[in-house]
Amino acid sequence: MTAPTAIRRLNAADADFARHLDHLLSWESVSDDAVNQRVLDIIKAVRERGDAALVEFTQRFDGVEAKAIDDLILDRARLELALTRITPVQREALEKAANRVRVYHERQKQDSWQYTEADGTVLGQKVTPLDRAGLYVPGGKASYPSSVLMNAIPAKVAGVSEVVMVVPTPRGEVNELVLAAACIAGVDRVFTIGGAQAVAALAYGTQSVPQVDKIVGPGNIYVATAKRHVFGQVGIDMIAGPSEILVVCDGQTDPDWIAMDLFSQAEHDEDAQAILVSPDAEFLDRVAASIAKLLPTMERAEIINTSINGRGALIQVRDMQQAIEVANRIAPEHLELSVADPQAWLPQIRHAGAIFMGRHTSEALGDYCAGPNHVLPTSGTARFSSPLGVYDFQKRSSIIFCSEQGASELGRTASVLARGESLTAHARSAEYRIVDDQDQGQ
Repeated sequence: MTAPTAIRRLNAADADFARHLDHLLSWESVSDDAVNQRVLDIIKAVRERGDAALVEFTQRFDGVEAKAIDDLILDRARLELALTRITPVQREALEKAANRVRVYHERQKQDSWQYTEADGTVLGQKVTPLDRAGLYVPGGKASYPSSVLMNAIPAKVAGVSEVVMVVPTPRGEVNELVLAAACIAGVDRVFTIGGAQAVAALAYGTQSVPQVDKIVGPGNIYVATAKRHVFGQVGIDMIAGPSEILVVCDGQTDPDWIAMDLFSQAEHDEDAQAILVSPDAEFLDRVAASIAKLLPTMERAEIINTSINGRGALIQVRDMQQAIEVANRIAPEHLELSVADPQAWLPQIRHAGAIFMGRHTSEALGDYCAGPNHVLPTSGTARFSSPLGVYDFQKRSSIIFCSEQGASELGRTASVLARGESLTAHARSAEYRIVDDQDQGQ
């Protein structure tokens, strides 16, 4: 393994701190022209040739010997078989995690509502689940059964009638844990296709793959690029950047714990970002020592090393108040408040995908089984985005019912505003329904 270099150190007191922090956080998840054109060509082929294109691309890109689309479809019985092929311990863990995710997301469910005004006008909101959702799941060795639970269960809680999962099986490699998770989460149909072609199939439909209303789930640059291109035809969850963790610590947590928490995100990939903020300079030194000590023991040491040295940092701040200010500036995907009284600081946190409270709450628990969703906004988008949830699989329709009196009263207001915008038909449409006060009295 390459010898670890010293992790970047920043100090909020330095005059050029803001510039260095901006450089550290900068991330452009932009596809190059070659990737973009390849994805557009794939989408076009799937739209024009449907199943035949899916079979061809799966043979070419995944090395799967599929002769027809039927070879790429897994029925419910195959998902149930996967439950018998995993170990009892694995099944128990999946079921426990699924139950916790389901219980948490049940609380997010929104219901329709209405209220009636004095004149009989009724206003409200009708909440309706999407008809069909598509779930993209990475396949092969980089497979994530936890993502199946986190994406499929909120859809089912929302009342989505059909959840369609696509998962590539490179060289025919099927991950039984992923299929077992799909079974437990209530996935209705599974197609063993991946890449931009799978996104295109879900967005536009083929002879066999049904068209969905929204596509969720993580993928590589081709998947992300395809999701960008089909947005508008279907909804998407987000275009996710590399995983991130920001730990705010008062200096009293075991430095080995903090180092491993940083590793837990750095091991995702070389572009992942792990940052520690603390007012205690000596504690930062101890964590740096823990990083050097523990790194050689990690299976993904090379990936962690590249991530930590390329995009990681230990940041010294004046006090805990400034630590919170820095955290809000970063708006991280995962924020650990590894402090004595996290509840006291919580009201000041404005921007974070998920907030892990206290010394004993590792981010890893949120990834798998705590209950809240692990699909979170990255790259500073927590400033305006939220975790994936039940609300992502529900639509809201406005309800407006006007009584005769209500239509007359509102019509006067609408008429003035419409004529102010020179939209005469709007005005006259409203005016037709205005009742004279004399008529109302009769």
